Amino acid sequence: MENVIDVLEERGFIDNKTHEQELRDCIDAGPVTCYVGFDPTADSLHIGHLVPIMSLAHMQRCGHRPIALVGGGTGLVGDPSGKTEMRQILTPETVEKNVIALKGQLSHFIDFRDDQALLLNNADWLTRLEYIPFLRDVGRHFSVNRMLKAESYRMRLESDEGLNFIEFNYMLLQAYDFLALYDRTGCQLQMGGSDQWGNIVAGIELVRKMRQAPAFGITFRLITTASGAKMGKTAAGAVWLDANRTSPYDYYQYWINTDDQDTARFLALYTFLPMEEIRVVKELEGADLNAAKAVLAFEATAMVHGPDEALKAYQAAASVFGARDIPQNLLPHSAIPRGGADAGADDVPHSEVPAAELTDGIPLFKMLHQVGLTASGGASRRLITQGGAYVNGERVPSIDYLLTQADLRDGTILLRCGKKKFHRLIATPE
Repeated sequence: MENVIDVLEERGFIDNKTHEQELRDCIDAGPVTCYVGFDPTADSLHIGHLVPIMSLAHMQRCGHRPIALVGGGTGLVGDPSGKTEMRQILTPETVEKNVIALKGQLSHFIDFRDDQALLLNNADWLTRLEYIPFLRDVGRHFSVNRMLKAESYRMRLESDEGLNFIEFNYMLLQAYDFLALYDRTGCQLQMGGSDQWGNIVAGIELVRKMRQAPAFGITFRLITTASGAKMGKTAAGAVWLDANRTSPYDYYQYWINTDDQDTARFLALYTFLPMEEIRVVKELEGADLNAAKAVLAFEATAMVHGPDEALKAYQAAASVFGARDIPQNLLPHSAIPRGGADAGADDVPHSEVPAAELTDGIPLFKMLHQVGLTASGGASRRLITQGGAYVNGERVPSIDYLLTQADLRDGTILLRCGKKKFHRLIATPE
């Protein structure tokens, strides 16, 4: 079987790793248990978490056992990494609620049946630690001088707010997680974002010092778009994996709007399609490249929301933008329908409006805000003035525009803001 390190490197995951040859030999010798930690700071994961999630899925597909470690304990402390301000301290009740939600989302990517993978919560051991024994047994292995040089701490020390003592303990707690997982499951590999390098190395050294056992680390690249924007961030905020926060249609639209330069790279990172098929995408242009984006959007949506929701989103997009013809020889391992898509207008975000209100006319700027296409009436007016508002595909000429029954097309009105945001109004009988 192919070494999973080669798989992850070819697909563009890896930023750095420790003890490379020893790690490769360990993986070649037999199944390895590995883990990634997820702090429950919200009741949903988002697109920014997909790289570590996909890495665990690749580990499992290559015959290894992944652990998704939910930080019910560390979530009560807060990770200072990458932050210039202290994270909000969550209540135990909020953390527990978030933990339950994250477990369900991770199950879409990783098979936890029959202990093929483990879903653990570090609250099970961190909340039971006794402070003095912890300092004596674990704390003595950490150099304060060295900790202060870590990037995660240095940023906070240089900020106006500074670093508080509870956050200073975070590195020790994450390192202890690795030790606890080694003792409980034989885990030898920790993975995480590049901002976690210092914490991961601390855990490796703790296992090696206290257990004289091999332990390894891999960090992943920070994924940005071709424009330099952080992956998963939009003007409206994060793109969530929870359908109640980001609908399957909006999730699909995020991926369909991928920059041309990112399409092949994102197919490698965020799908399981074979690399020999993905490499071809780098040479595509025009309609074929747009078809590849549709495949990316379909596969990414199917993974999070299931194939039925992915199909609905694909059909809904076809009803708005027109059906795409997906060539049979393009990324053939994808389950996306070939030869176009049947319209699915009902899956475009929509709401009802009494036909009687259209008789009198409804100010467009008010409706844009009411259905959530803009943040306020003022934002609606600015959008219209700038030429970014459309009714049934036609640019709106004036901020005084009234929606009336004359705008109905088969009982509906299609509103659009910019190139990507749509909403369908359905007129109800008087």
